[in-house]
Amino acid sequence: MTYMELWHRLTAVYDAGEAKAVARMVLQTCFQLSMTDILIGKDTQLSASDQEELEKISLRLLRGEPVQYVLGRAEFGGRWFRVEPGVLIPRPETYELCQWIMRSERRRTKRDRLRILDVGTGSGCIACTLAAELPQAAVTAWDISEQALIVARDNAARLGVKVAFERQDALSPPDNHQHWDVIVSNPPYVCESEKAQMARNVLDHEPAEALFVPDDDPLRFYTAIGRYALQALKPGGYALFEINAMLADDTRNELRHLGFGHIRLMKDQFGKDRFILAAEH
Repeated sequence: MTYMELWHRLTAVYDAGEAKAVARMVLQTCFQLSMTDILIGKDTQLSASDQEELEKISLRLLRGEPVQYVLGRAEFGGRWFRVEPGVLIPRPETYELCQWIMRSERRRTKRDRLRILDVGTGSGCIACTLAAELPQAAVTAWDISEQALIVARDNAARLGVKVAFERQDALSPPDNHQHWDVIVSNPPYVCESEKAQMARNVLDHEPAEALFVPDDDPLRFYTAIGRYALQALKPGGYALFEINAMLADDTRNELRHLGFGHIRLMKDQFGKDRFILAAEH
């Protein structure tokens, strides 16, 4: 099977542009074939065992399994993270959370060591990225899923960064006071009623508990984490959230109702209301 044959086959699941991108990712990741190699015909020279492996991969992709799970890894901010079923696949827009924190903290001068908490860490992509890019920071990451924590710890070890991973339910946080400089979270925020508009490869394969919230209580994680942040942030600290763009105003109003005096709504690279910063003053 050549690159052209693979991407044509994948158009049964993806549109043409995405099929080509997935085919390139597979050939580069599994068989170390660059686009230059493909253009000079090296994709026609795979061994019989490689062809057999490629056939297995294509069948998994045709069943709708996300390519990141098939390959066992996902790119995030220029780093590769191990992912597997049961752990949410990192999204490119989430990296913008990390970029905002990195830009902000590099401009600051702090006497004490910067303390960052990532709530709902999943693969550890946010926590590990911040630990790598802000080596002066002490980074802690919570998740309720033991499977996610195993994957996140492995990612931290492979990337050579230090993160303190803890099993913790975000809806029942501990009684900390003035403990963190930054609290960051990409919590579940997709309403159950939005499932009808979502791709099958997400619905059928990614962990529902990391994605969905009930229609009658869609802000439950923002309420719980926001209430915790008000007591757990140090003076001058802030919380930064990824949000559901359709609930941007509701989320801002909820944080204001909790007692945050400074709230800033920010757009992502696609122009959607995607992030909210909240500080006490």
